[in-house]
Amino acid sequence: MFRGRYQHTVDPKGRVSIPARFRDGLAQFDGMLIVVPNGSALEVHPFESWQRIESRIHEKSQFDADVRKFGRLYISNAKEVSLDGAGRILLPPDTREKAGLEKDVTVVGLGLDFFEVWDRARFVEYERTNGDGLESVFEKLADKGI
Repeated sequence: MFRGRYQHTVDPKGRVSIPARFRDGLAQFDGMLIVVPNGSALEVHPFESWQRIESRIHEKSQFDADVRKFGRLYISNAKEVSLDGAGRILLPPDTREKAGLEKDVTVVGLGLDFFEVWDRARFVEYERTNGDGLESVFEKLADKGI
């Protein structure tokens, strides 16, 4: 659903513009989004796709240590935000800090039902250190039938 890369900035109030193409994809939803830091970047999920993640978690045993750890370290960091009339989302300060977002960002569509917001320098470094591994990823995906 979301693909491509776009350069944006976080404004002094902590808002980031969502690319117009991504806003078009979000138009089918009610405008409520979930933002959650993932250790490298900030994930932005339409509320409905986030609910699918949470429903899958609910299907697992609450006594499973990995499920509880996932809940504590990932799900508990999720925050609801909404798209304003100018196509921006306000990123809560603690969420920006956990994702390492200060000013210059790259919005990255992965071809999935969510997208990421990266600190621009961090994403450049990620590409630099992982870019030459693309061929091996192609091979692994081919082995999985993709």
